[in-house]
Amino acid sequence: MKMVKVNIKNLFLGLILAGSASLVHAQTTQADKTNTPAAATTAQSNNPVIEGLKKQVEANPKDAETLAKLANAYQEASDWTNAVDTWKKISALLPDWAPSYYSQAYAYQSAKDDVNAKLAYEKYIATVKPEEVEQNKKNLAYAYFYIAFAEQKSDPNKAKEHIAKSIQYDPTNQDAVKLSQALNS
Repeated sequence: MKMVKVNIKNLFLGLILAGSASLVHAQTTQADKTNTPAAATTAQSNNPVIEGLKKQVEANPKDAETLAKLANAYQEASDWTNAVDTWKKISALLPDWAPSYYSQAYAYQSAKDDVNAKLAYEKYIATVKPEEVEQNKKNLAYAYFYIAFAEQKSDPNKAKEHIAKSIQYDPTNQDAVKLSQALNS
C-alpha cells in the first residue's frame, strides 16, 4: 500500500510539473476550432505515443500513471472527448485525487462544454484536501473564477462568494479582480 502512495505522489508531482505549461495555455488561449471528432480520431490514430499508451492501458487498465500520460497525450492532440473519458477513468481509480477533476474541467472547457466544466471544477474544489491547498492555490483560484464567471447572471450572490475565494487564492489575477468589481458595483 505504501508503494501506491509513493507512486500517486510521484504522479501528482510529475503532472504538476508537466501540466503547468498546459494550464497556462488553457487559461490564456482559445481551443483549436478545427478540432472535430474526425480530426481528433485522425490525430489519435496517427499518434504513436497515444497508440503505445493505449496498448499499455489495455495490458493494465488500473495503471493510473499510464492513464494520466494517455489523458495528457489526448489533450496534446486536442482530443477532448478521449481526454475527458480517460480522466474519468482515473477519477474512478483515485476518487480522492483532485488533479483528475481539474484536468476533466480543463478538457470540458476546451471542448466548450461549460456545464460539465463547471461541475468538474466544483468537484475539484471539493476534493482538494486542506493539506494540499497551498500547492493548489493557482488552480483553486482559477476554478473559483470559472464558477463565478459561469454563475454571474444566474446567481450573482453565489458568484460574488466564488470570486472572493478566487481573489483570496490569487490576488494578482486581473480577470478575477475585474469580475469582482463588476459583480460588486
